Amino acid sequence: MLGRSFAAAAAFACALSTAGTAAAQQTLAAVKARGQLVCGINSSVPGFSLPDSRGEWQGLDTELCRGLAVAIFNDRSKVRFQPLSSSTRFTALGSGEVDVLFRTSTQTMLRDTTLGLRHATTYFFDGHGFMVRANSGVAKASDMRGATICLVQGTTNEQVTADYFRSIDTPFQPVLFERTDQAAAALQAGRCDAFGTDASSLAGVRSAMPNPKEWTVLPERFSKEPYGAYVRRDDAQWFDVVRWYTTAVIEAEEQGVTSANAERMRRDSPNPNTRRLLGVTPELGEALKLDRNWAFNVVKALGNYGEMYNRTMGPDTPVGLERGPNEIWTRGGLLYALPMR
Repeated sequence: MLGRSFAAAAAFACALSTAGTAAAQQTLAAVKARGQLVCGINSSVPGFSLPDSRGEWQGLDTELCRGLAVAIFNDRSKVRFQPLSSSTRFTALGSGEVDVLFRTSTQTMLRDTTLGLRHATTYFFDGHGFMVRANSGVAKASDMRGATICLVQGTTNEQVTADYFRSIDTPFQPVLFERTDQAAAALQAGRCDAFGTDASSLAGVRSAMPNPKEWTVLPERFSKEPYGAYVRRDDAQWFDVVRWYTTAVIEAEEQGVTSANAERMRRDSPNPNTRRLLGVTPELGEALKLDRNWAFNVVKALGNYGEMYNRTMGPDTPVGLERGPNEIWTRGGLLYALPMR
């Protein structure tokens, strides 16, 4: 009797689990039915996501959102951008307010294990830094004893800053803000001695200031900040779509596929990896339940990762960031596409 009861209970639990999994794996279908991707982004970081003078969102994160819309709909306009603060972004994703976060979000152990969310794949490597007035006399962070530091609440930068000053037994005074632009304004107004956040964000903030040369980003880095797209943990199919889409734009750069040559590469390349990526053979589209040409459509419309990077924050933009660790691995960087086969 005990064995029979246990077997029945196990079967019931298995059925519930299967039903729950089936119910959860709906994001791609919901996005298609809605006719629009809802992408959670930052509201005020030049280079990642910031509206231009026409009100159109510009930046690497917003380009990645548009690319995901192309992968699903073959239409870069079928995305709605939802600006979210650092303290509300994960709640908004978990509640279904947005489908995905491309929002300068660092992968950490506690985020991965306690929020019910998953980090799809890393698309940007950064580190925490500090920006100060160029004439402040501060050459390194340890010079800032007793300094007032502007920080954005709900970010890893809060803990990184506290950990650093604790490690050198030096007092500091945090001043917390909801958004990056608020912290930057407070820094300019003299409410803080320094602004602590990821170095790429500091470069973007500095580029948008009236007199960028009056500010300097200290050379030290105090953390590892790997950014990636976040999705809900209960939808494995959607995780796969977001993960392998992001991988594809990196893979395209590794293979030398660009917006300018994608059609020729699809037509003429004998490389089996390139032919798979560009949909000459159908298996990648079939695996993700997307059109076989999804990756080709993305690269044709928006370019590979390097094209997106250079267009939004590269050396020839106001942000002016060299690729550095965000170069592909064959050119000395850390970006490495997982095998798409």
